[in-house]
Amino acid sequence: MAKMRACRACHYLTTENMCPNCKSTNLSTSYTGIVVVLPGRKKGEDPRKGSYVASRLNIEKPGKYALKVR
Repeated sequence: MAKMRACRACHYLTTENMCPNCKSTNLSTSYTGIVVVLPGRKKGEDPRKGSYVASRLNIEKPGKYALKVR
């Protein structure tokens, strides 16, 4: 299994060489904490509507995110 890397721009966790969330190539293997944001009840619904954590972190798409990226 490949090591997860966190995007320094949006904190999205991925195993790819480019962030699928924001298309940035500035990735780091040094991160702390993981937040998993699940999709909304309706297809295409903004997760910030039903999730306090997603609204506080301003996360627009469901997925795995790092809390702190170095």
